[in-house]
Amino acid sequence: MPVSVYEKLLKCILWVGKRNSRVIAADFFSLIFAVYIGFALRLSYDISGEYMPAFIKSALAFASIVTIALFLGKNYTIFWPRASVEEFANLARWYFAGGAVFLVIVNFTDMIHIPRLSQAFLLLAGLFFLSSLRTLWRLSILPQHKSTEGMNRVLIVGAGEAGSMLARDIVRHGASFPIGFIDDNAELKKARIANLPVLGKKEDLPAVIKNNTIDTVLIAMPSATGAQIKEYLDVLDKEDVTVRILPSLLSLADGQVSVSKLRSVKFEDLLRRDPVTLDNENIESLIKGKCVLVTGAGGSIGSEICRQVLARKPEKLLALGHGEQSIYLLMESLADAGNRIPVLPIIADVADETTMESIFKRFSPDIVFHAGAHKHVPLMEENPREALRVNAFGTWNIATLAGKHNVERFVMISTDKAVRPTSVMGATKRAAERLLLSVQQEYPGTKYMAVRFGNVLGSRGSVVPKFERQIAAGGPVTVTHPDMKRYFMLIPEAVSLVLQTGTMGEGGELFVLDMGKPVKISEMAETLIRLHGHEPNKDIQIEYSGIRTGEKLYEELFYDPSHVDTTKHAKIFKSKLTPDTESILPEVETILDNAAKGQITGDKLKETILALGCEAGINNGR
Repeated sequence: MPVSVYEKLLKCILWVGKRNSRVIAADFFSLIFAVYIGFALRLSYDISGEYMPAFIKSALAFASIVTIALFLGKNYTIFWPRASVEEFANLARWYFAGGAVFLVIVNFTDMIHIPRLSQAFLLLAGLFFLSSLRTLWRLSILPQHKSTEGMNRVLIVGAGEAGSMLARDIVRHGASFPIGFIDDNAELKKARIANLPVLGKKEDLPAVIKNNTIDTVLIAMPSATGAQIKEYLDVLDKEDVTVRILPSLLSLADGQVSVSKLRSVKFEDLLRRDPVTLDNENIESLIKGKCVLVTGAGGSIGSEICRQVLARKPEKLLALGHGEQSIYLLMESLADAGNRIPVLPIIADVADETTMESIFKRFSPDIVFHAGAHKHVPLMEENPREALRVNAFGTWNIATLAGKHNVERFVMISTDKAVRPTSVMGATKRAAERLLLSVQQEYPGTKYMAVRFGNVLGSRGSVVPKFERQIAAGGPVTVTHPDMKRYFMLIPEAVSLVLQTGTMGEGGELFVLDMGKPVKISEMAETLIRLHGHEPNKDIQIEYSGIRTGEKLYEELFYDPSHVDTTKHAKIFKSKLTPDTESILPEVETILDNAAKGQITGDKLKETILALGCEAGINNGR
């Protein structure tokens, strides 16, 4: 190939990679030098005579082919002074890809002739030169020794991968001065990680903080349980230090650990449990390439379902909600997260038969996650007909349409308040569970299932944001009863288990999630007050306002624990159910009609709905 062609090719590469032209040029000439080393080690340092044409051809061909390969592998978009092991591995992959093309040309064509030993030498030399250049760039940004006077002195709890990544990021930013690590792993005693010492275990924290004049303690244990986090907080609560924490693994979805991810400790950190193990292969096969409809998509559960569904690459997502503002905010958050999968926002009421029929006809969804419901207990006590219309009739409406339009799977989100309900909300959700079972009998081709769980932290109307507002205002924090308990779960964990149940159901099941131990609301209030740096009943008062209408002191997940089966997943249980032979739809429609006509109102309407929910529980609720 004429030398002029190579010159044009080099100019093209330099033009395309203009922002990294110096890197490309350095690589190109390093690769030429690698070919020289290959020839020199095999022949002579003075390459002349008959070998000079072969050297020139080889040098230009090798440098051009490998540079193009690195360009195709996007190695020239990498900022090498901040590169990690992954970037160097990518460099090696594309280098050897280019090298393989070059060897094919040399050994299977008559274009270039190179001694075989020279081929091996030049390949090794080329990789050495390219990686050495990048290593020098990487080392060039290591911080120089400087005075740490006046800098924030930080101690990192957790010397694992997250802790070491955080330490390196702190060093790069230079605003704080990391002193070392605390870690309970005995094997790390006196070890050095990220060039920082491991100074001791949890019990050594007070002494380490005092001896090293620590200003801030960073908890870098994304996989730790809530109990483990609480043990450290109990020790740190007695020390005059600022505490920051990395979110859980579920929240660190991108796997990136940096200073920007640190935040104040929240109550949700104390509810962390062992990381959820999922059958990701089956979940992806359930969703990938499918049209997925999520009702209640603007709510806390529905929006998280949307995010986790999109991570499994559906063909498109139908995000249906009744409130336009919540759907708008969802669409904004998905766009900000860089989502590229089509998401169609739909403003509609699940109980609107005509509108929902048109949606199913137009889009023919394959999978439905039904999270749309009215969930606020006191508000539904004041609006019982609306609760029954949306929660019970709305569920029947879209479940029936799912059967008519051959939806593969229909997963309904239920609640622990459906067990022995004392509220309108709970009774209407229990009625919805029973209606779902009756629809299963009518449309056996669609697999219907309900997933029952308790409260989730971070949902709209959750007690935690309310307590935090009251603390910010100086108190008092209002708790309904000193003995009130509730099950709590983190939203990402609950939704990941919902997706898992979607792969497990064969039709007609009621799944129940393992909610852990119930939490005393009064203790939750005390913990939140302490997390905000105050002393309960001293700086911030706790007042008891009395149980509200429809509320219970404690919730249950089953009518009868003996009627519960385990499943292949340790955190998912299956209730043993007897299919309904008759639908309760006529009773639901009668109550709705009578309420609309004003023939049944007030307490009588609530009593009728409660009776419907309780009857459903007695006849069929396990």
